Amino acid sequence: MPKIVVYTSTGCNYCAKIKKELTEWGFTYEERNVIENKAYFNDLHEKGIFSTPVTFIDEQSVIGYRPNKMKQILGVTEEMLQTAQVAGGDKAGIEAEQAAQEAIFTDLDPAMYDQTYDLVCIGSGPAGASAAVYAARGKLKVLVVDKGPASGALAITHKIANYPGVQEELTGLELVDRIRRQAKEYGATFVRGNVQSLNVDGETKEVVLPEGTIKTKSIFVAVGARGRTKKLKGEDEFAGRGVSYCTTCDAAFFEGRTVAVVGDNEEAVSEASTIAQFAQKVLFLIPGKKLSGQANLDDLDGQNNIEVLFSHRVKEILGEEDGKLEGLLVEKEGGETERFEVHGVFLYVAGNKPATDFVGDTLKRDEEGYIEVDFNLQTSVEGVFAGGDARKTPLKQAVIAAADGAVAALGADKHVNKRKRLIPQYS
Repeated sequence: MPKIVVYTSTGCNYCAKIKKELTEWGFTYEERNVIENKAYFNDLHEKGIFSTPVTFIDEQSVIGYRPNKMKQILGVTEEMLQTAQVAGGDKAGIEAEQAAQEAIFTDLDPAMYDQTYDLVCIGSGPAGASAAVYAARGKLKVLVVDKGPASGALAITHKIANYPGVQEELTGLELVDRIRRQAKEYGATFVRGNVQSLNVDGETKEVVLPEGTIKTKSIFVAVGARGRTKKLKGEDEFAGRGVSYCTTCDAAFFEGRTVAVVGDNEEAVSEASTIAQFAQKVLFLIPGKKLSGQANLDDLDGQNNIEVLFSHRVKEILGEEDGKLEGLLVEKEGGETERFEVHGVFLYVAGNKPATDFVGDTLKRDEEGYIEVDFNLQTSVEGVFAGGDARKTPLKQAVIAAADGAVAALGADKHVNKRKRLIPQYS
């Protein structure tokens, strides 16, 4: 049995996940909390590591949450995992969840191309699934199309504890599956498919897939957003050795030092405020000329060790070959570059863009790709609605997306049945 030591910090979610997975894999470990014990903190400092979790497996170190790398070092196989799950009583639950997925989604049936649906929802997250509940409950013929039912932002969320009416903690996938099952019970059909484009001219609209074209009277675009796919040069090389994504986990490592916070959103502002309580100086580097969403610099009032720099875009993270971060190469307004000497950098560059490319010019979108909608979530085309991550909202929350689905479904009902106003559902 290898000797495993896990360095953690209080409040670090990834630290908790590492410990949980080691236990599930059948390994014992020693935990060293760097917040509770200064000696452990100094151990990592001397090794040039400024982040948690860090897992030492004999003489090998794994910085950050990298379960696949740990499996490789430990020789964990699928057979071992299944054995551990059986021993822990988890296999039945996992198989039940997989079976539930299979029961909800089916493959596209060629017969579907000969039908005309009342509503096609593109995306089955909280927005699309909730729209399916309301529309199917209202006796509309509903088809939900999703290319990756288990890969949306909510589906990969580890824990949901603030959804109204749900007292127990659920994973994101468990929550959205409840909504999907409810919609299916009301008569909605869920299929796997990758929408390529839309034809929205005329009363009957078309949803185009590689396998064929689906006809419908109304459409609800409820796709998710793509995460940041392009990392900064040097980001991977210095991850855990100066590059961090969590002040709760790593702020204490930079006490009395100079650090940078990169981003333009509310999270970046909040984290800059937190790290300023530890660091001697904080450079708040904002890529554009203004903050995004509801972010407000007033939240930094009174923290004189924060220097805010607009139009400063990080091009490269610099450091030595031994893994020690030394600075940032930053492009300023006008294209001039400057090197900033820092000991660490906290990255909060969301980079999320709505996955609406397939819409093309058929619907009006803003410069970021968000579909423009009116008060009832109708787009520039009558009978076509958009919500969830497909439209711009100040907050990305499951309950807000679900509400979008309800509004869009009632709008679709009004359009399909040629009503003069929205008719609410009271039961």
